[in-house]
Amino acid sequence: METLSFQFPAGQPAKGRALVGCVGSGDLEVMLEPGQAGTLAIEVITSVNGSAPRWQLLFERMFREQQLPALNIAIHDFGATPGVVRLRLEQGLEELSHG
Repeated sequence: METLSFQFPAGQPAKGRALVGCVGSGDLEVMLEPGQAGTLAIEVITSVNGSAPRWQLLFERMFREQQLPALNIAIHDFGATPGVVRLRLEQGLEELSHG
């Protein structure tokens, strides 16, 4: 198991919380909650050691296209593919936008 931390610029804190996915399914779980203004903080707990560069590139691609609200995002990964990670993050962000 490996724990990774990432930070990106963000806007004002999100107004709600979201939980998507389920680590028990062999997938991953993403929890989003309001963060500190100006900061998008991500913590990834993954079963795949040495995967930090892959996570960094995925987040950079996702977040350069949009400015997100300030969030604390916790990801519990059990070897999900980058496509699944992106899908779960997008699901969580959409859930926040409806709350």
